[in-house]
Amino acid sequence: MAIREPLLKPVPIKELRPTQMTVGYREVAEKRRRWKDFDAEKKRAYLGAHMIPTLLGPKKHHYMIDNHHLSRALFEEGVEHVLVTVVADLHHLDKDAFWTVCDHKSWVHPYDAEGVRQDFKDIPKAIDDLKDDPFRSLAGELRRAGGFAKDTTPFSEFLWADFLRRNIKEKRVEDDFSDALEKALSLAKSKDAGYLPGWCGPSEC
Repeated sequence: MAIREPLLKPVPIKELRPTQMTVGYREVAEKRRRWKDFDAEKKRAYLGAHMIPTLLGPKKHHYMIDNHHLSRALFEEGVEHVLVTVVADLHHLDKDAFWTVCDHKSWVHPYDAEGVRQDFKDIPKAIDDLKDDPFRSLAGELRRAGGFAKDTTPFSEFLWADFLRRNIKEKRVEDDFSDALEKALSLAKSKDAGYLPGWCGPSEC
């Protein structure tokens, strides 16, 4: 079923369908900042090297299964098209069957900004409709700060976000992100986080 062949014809970002409900807006802003630092040549090279993995779903819509933050950042920066890599062609399935396959393959994360699972129909149909989850931003910054290792587990940073959500008040994240990150770094080394992907507690470092 896996094709993994990049489409030579670029796909409009505004037509990409998300497979999650949220992103970390702070993460998006950081990717936008880095994009602004690229010159024109580097931007072209970057787009050529960062193809968006998608599923060809019902009505041949492209459902993206990774790089939601990057796609949102590029969209906000006025980039209109990206290259995609089709991971699986499921366009012959009806919507219910499509989402069931996505669920079993861990290609979808239907959880809202509170970490609560929702119906598949509630997943936004466009990249600019994704809501903000500040704990997803905190998890991303925690990984970059060495709090945990990058891991191939699907949606691993959302698992960390939910762990942080249970242990840090949202107001702390919103009012003093640096302070919240310090708390997150401490929590990340605790045994309580040992079940999480990429954990690097005292005995693992």
